[in-house]
Amino acid sequence: MAELATIARPYAEALFKSVGTADASGALAQMQALSAVAGHADMQRFADNPKVTGDQIVNVIGGVAKVTLDAKVANLLRTVVDNGRLAALPEIAAQFNALVKARSGTSDAVVHSAFPIDTTQLADLVTTLEKRFGRKLNSSVVVEPELIGGVRVVVGDEVLDTSVKARLDKMKLSLTA
Repeated sequence: MAELATIARPYAEALFKSVGTADASGALAQMQALSAVAGHADMQRFADNPKVTGDQIVNVIGGVAKVTLDAKVANLLRTVVDNGRLAALPEIAAQFNALVKARSGTSDAVVHSAFPIDTTQLADLVTTLEKRFGRKLNSSVVVEPELIGGVRVVVGDEVLDTSVKARLDKMKLSLTA
């Protein structure tokens, strides 16, 4: 959802700047725990209740997440709740994660394949993709039989689609144009 991404970006960048590189991994773990709680439908309904105060929301999220919050992460949570942006917290955590990984020179890569990929093939593919994208990749594989063959790789907002389905779609588009 582009709107949530737009809302989340300034929060994620502000947290990233405030925690620095030394505390980024700790803040990342805290943000992931908070986003898991905040993204739950019951928590959203609780937060949308006009009788519930911001303090109550922060206390419930902190209690359910069961993590000790750094002062900067707690301040971010308070600000997000006070501004009525709790729904954006999972996206804030995702963007903060991307900023931390970008700083360390790594990215997450999701390899969509028509067939299961064994570890040797995946290692070879990741090596090639790391050269292509110019950074270290943490890969995961999703099997999608509708691709027919080949792979589609998603790294951040970049997509490399070499699947048979993509080629057929491109051929169909050129024939119907």
